[in-house]
Amino acid sequence: MTTGAVGRAYSRLEGREKVTGTARYAVEYPVDGVTYGWAVPAAVVRGRITRVDAAPALALPGVLAVVHHGNAPRLAPGPERDLWLLQEPAVHYRGQLIAVVVATSLEAAREGARLVRIDYDAGPHSTVLTAEHPGLYRPDQVNPSYPTDTAEGDFDAGYAAAPVRMDATYRTPAYHNNPMEPHATTAQWRDGRLLVHDSNQGAAPVQAALAELFELPRESVRVITEHVGGGFGGKGYAKAAVVLAALAARQVDRPVRLALTRQQVFGPVGYRTPTIQRVRLAADTDGRITAICHDAISQTSTLREFAEQTAVYTRSMYAAPHRRTTHRLVRLDVPTPFWMRAPGECPGAYALESAMDELATAVGIDPVELRIRNDPAVDPELGRAFTSRNLVACLREGARRFGWAERDPAPRARRDGRWLVGTGVAGASYPARARAAAATATARPDGGFLVRIDATDIGTGARTALWQVAADALGVPPDRVDIQIGDSDLPPAGVAGGSMGTASWTWAVIRACEALREKLRHTPGGGPSDGEVTAEVSTADEVREQPALPRYAYGAHFVEVRVDADTGEVRVNRMLGVFAAGRVVNPTTARSQLIGGMTMGLSMAMHEEGVLDERYGDWVNHDLATYHITGCADVERIEAHWLDEQDGELNPAGVKGIGEIGIVGSAAAITNAVHHATGVRIRDLPIRLDKLIGLSPLA
Repeated sequence: MTTGAVGRAYSRLEGREKVTGTARYAVEYPVDGVTYGWAVPAAVVRGRITRVDAAPALALPGVLAVVHHGNAPRLAPGPERDLWLLQEPAVHYRGQLIAVVVATSLEAAREGARLVRIDYDAGPHSTVLTAEHPGLYRPDQVNPSYPTDTAEGDFDAGYAAAPVRMDATYRTPAYHNNPMEPHATTAQWRDGRLLVHDSNQGAAPVQAALAELFELPRESVRVITEHVGGGFGGKGYAKAAVVLAALAARQVDRPVRLALTRQQVFGPVGYRTPTIQRVRLAADTDGRITAICHDAISQTSTLREFAEQTAVYTRSMYAAPHRRTTHRLVRLDVPTPFWMRAPGECPGAYALESAMDELATAVGIDPVELRIRNDPAVDPELGRAFTSRNLVACLREGARRFGWAERDPAPRARRDGRWLVGTGVAGASYPARARAAAATATARPDGGFLVRIDATDIGTGARTALWQVAADALGVPPDRVDIQIGDSDLPPAGVAGGSMGTASWTWAVIRACEALREKLRHTPGGGPSDGEVTAEVSTADEVREQPALPRYAYGAHFVEVRVDADTGEVRVNRMLGVFAAGRVVNPTTARSQLIGGMTMGLSMAMHEEGVLDERYGDWVNHDLATYHITGCADVERIEAHWLDEQDGELNPAGVKGIGEIGIVGSAAAITNAVHHATGVRIRDLPIRLDKLIGLSPLA
């Protein structure tokens, strides 16, 4: 029995609290005796701290402590060297957080941080990613655990023999996550136990990291993450703010609130690595791809290796008998890159989907038809049938809705006054994953139900989706169900990332609800009378035994742009996306996620760019005044649609993730549209005026 909650467009359960300001975020919980922390960044790229003069700061009224490597509580060395903070005098990159000022007011902490004097012995540094860097090497694997290189057939021979060849290099800059809520924590120690209210995408991994660093049993650390003001991958694991707050709270023996400034989230907590990508495609005169090679170069830090899986997208997207993908990495004196929405697939799709557009032009085939013609019957890497593959259906439905058939294929064919008008398309795919989780379902004497799971709602509507799924699994109206999430004391669940949150968490919730219903069948009277009945389930065995099959969500992006022939100004008239992502739990929140991803792709194509100062290894535009992002006025018309896709090889809810498929391919669709409008091919993002005006006269 179901109540039909899944598939209905419910408003978010916490919506009223958020719009009225009563939803509490990490540094908004009332705490007795709270103090405030302010982080101090390093002013050199590489070197050693030779002196910390804290006296001017400590002389300021309200300042309680200046915590640095010379006096900080000791941490256990662990695998995540980025988190081994305030433990050594070494500086590994400019902006590294090397001290914390603690005061009785936020203003005093900020002024105290300004007054701390630090001397350094600076050394030589290397901060610029190039294709010829002498430090390039082959990592053992790429994020999260993919093979670094793959090869099938003989690419070199296949490429050389083909009548049509395309060889181009694409570049993307550093991109920076900028959620509304920065990385922020309230930390307090109670009788040897650590309690943190932290802004993250998963309480369990933060709990594990803190327990390891402070050498505590995991049960002695509690992490509460009830509301999160955005993450986009950057809050996927423990980051600097939570460690610094916990260190400072132990040092002063009082609760500490610490929120990184907007400038401080441009580096120390991760960013999307810049990439240099060479894509080579070979095809016959009918547009059948015979050889494909994608070589990706990215950067990591000297502290820790993070190798983005940029070329992995190409391994399963289009058919070709001769295939090769490679990844190379260089260690630079920069912060460690990390996840940003669709890591790897997002920049990788920009390169491959742009190259597909170039190939379509070279062969003289419509770019939608080229993609359809090269849709693989089986996964090119695994050689197995996909559980479902509806890329072609997305392309055809998108083309119908967009009016693609009316398109003149010739560049610069449409003009509206001073505006050149063009249209572009790109495909998209993203893995449909699931991870083990646990949940409890409880029947209450009053006829209500409580479902508990340590899931995290980072603004996606996950809390509401779980509530809907639980109601259907229990066979009761949704208003009889309560949901508790975002607390490491609850049954463990994985991070809200990798587009696998809903797939993983609903699996556990459904199984717990099924187990509870079975228990209630054997309970006298069919339910609790004077107590509660609870069922707890882990999906670890069931997930582990799931066969290794190629599971993906798919999409197709269609874009129309206009470009001012005099100034090169680009405006996006409309964006349309059609997606195949399994069963949609809540159309309202699903549409919001897809449009959000598409808008981030627009921002990637048109605005975002971390501008590096090579002298200091730091980004000069590290605030929202100079790091430009897409605003409401830039999204003139945007639509997201999806197919009714049924896939029985996924999970009990039949869902695929939708948090990331929206951004994959969207930047390429925009650059392809710009080329169609102007005849100018942009191979390095973002699309700036100088790139259009400088490469070809538009008038």
